[in-house]
Parts: sequence; structure tokens; C-alpha cells
Amino acid sequence: MLSSFASFSLLSLLYLAPTQAQTICNGHAELCGRRYSNITTIGTHDSAFVGDLPQDNQDLSVTAQLDAGIRFLQAQSHKNILGTLELCHTSCFEEDAGTVESYFSTVKTWLDANPNEVLTILLVNGDNVPVSMFDTAYTSSGLKPYAYIPPNSPLAIDVWPTLQELITAGTRLVAFLDAGANPSVPYILDEFTYFFETPYDTTDPTFPECTIDRPPGATADGRMYIVNHFLDLDLGGIDIPDNAADNTTNAATGVGSIGAQADLCIGLYGRAPVGILVDYFDHGNVFAAQNTLNGM
Repeated sequence: MLSSFASFSLLSLLYLAPTQAQTICNGHAELCGRRYSNITTIGTHDSAFVGDLPQDNQDLSVTAQLDAGIRFLQAQSHKNILGTLELCHTSCFEEDAGTVESYFSTVKTWLDANPNEVLTILLVNGDNVPVSMFDTAYTSSGLKPYAYIPPNSPLAIDVWPTLQELITAGTRLVAFLDAGANPSVPYILDEFTYFFETPYDTTDPTFPECTIDRPPGATADGRMYIVNHFLDLDLGGIDIPDNAADNTTNAATGVGSIGAQADLCIGLYGRAPVGILVDYFDHGNVFAAQNTLNGM
């Protein structure tokens, strides 16, 4: 027969275990009580374009990216010749990674299986199609119920919910669109109402700047920001990923690293970026950089 102390200890463990499991948010208990707008997340630039071709940007599938710890997905969308909304690199003739609906279905399956994770999706509306086309894809994929709807828009930086609040509410997806968002679809948020971005297509391996590139004429006031930290090669006016430099570009520290550019940005704006977009995230040490920026 168990002693009274042993019985108490066993019961304590049984009651504490579920509580402790619920305190992990995006892999870290320390993030649960922090606002979405006060957390730095590494994002995969052009997450859907996977492979070894010059126009590809990642090695691993979207599911593998999420399994590895990525919590910010960025991708380009275009209509194909049939009018279907696809994930296409510049155009659907250059590279077509499948339908937006299929991409969303993949993310929905992953969210179903990982109940303590909060994700961001940022899509480029390459053909400026109506937001209703994205709403249709979110709805048909089953991903829409996960989407966060702000109580008012724009939402001030200091009143965003914490990760735990998003998890508890079941609204674990924050969806942004770079163009064409409309209040008629309140969960698809206009990127540049909430963010500014640093320059992209950088060919200088030192990443010497953190200026506001988009939206034009914007200030940093009231906006979160995204750092475009992926290095390109200029081949006769055509930019392609500089894959040979990935280990240096995606390093946590050193010249041209994630940490170095983030420090430059923090010096300018007094706060860390919310998103840092990278190519081939599995090269270098992107999560060490992310943890450092989050104070962990």
C-alpha cells in the first residue's frame, strides 16, 4: 500500500503535468506571457519554393520547416493561366509550388497536431487579386477558424495578445497580406498597416543597413517590423539566392550575421524586429539568433 506521502506526491504529479504542458508556447515557457508584438521570430522567405534550382529558397518542406521550429511562413502567390491562386515564384511559368489552398491545408494539419504553437503567415499578393480569393482558400482548407481577428484595427503595438492568450482562444494563426487586404475579411490583416520592412534583394554580405524600404514614406512609429536577411547574387541584373554564403548569412553572430543586422536595427528603432526572413534556414544557426533576441 502506498504511504500517505507517496499518494500525495503521485496525485500532485498527475495534477501538475497537464498544467506544466500548457505553459509551453512556441517551444518556450518564457514566451507564454509575452505579447505577439514583443517576440522575434525567424521566418522562411519564400517558404513554398523548396529545392536546388536557382529560384528556390528553402531545402525543407513546409511541414519540415514547422517541425524544426519555424513559426513565420512567407510566400508569393499568383494566378495561373486557369485563374487558380497558386504559390508561384515571380510567375507561375517560372515556378509553381501548388495551390494556396493546399499550402493552407498543410499548415492546418500541422496546427491540429501542435496545440501550443502560434504561427504567422505573410503572403505576397503578386497579381493584386481580390482578398476574397484568399478568404476562399483559408475557408476551404479549414485553416480559417484558427485565424486571429483583432478587436479593432489597427491594433496598437502594446495591446497585442500574449501567445498564451492566442493559444487559449484557439486563434493561433496571425495572417497578413501585403496588398489587397480589406476590412470585409477582418482576419486577413494588411501587412503595411502593422509592419514596415527593410530592403530586400540585398547583395552586400555585410547587410549594412536597416532603413525603411516599404511602405514608401513610412515611419517606424506604431509599426512592428520585418528584417529581410537573405543574400542575393546579381547575375546580369537577375537576383538569385547566394547559397554559398548561407552559413555566414544565417549565423547568430559575426559580420553579416542575423545578430549583427538585428543589433543595427535595434540601435535605430529601440526595439527588436518581430520577423526576420531568411533563405535556407537550416544552414547557419538561426534559432540561436532568435533565442538571443528574445532574451533566452
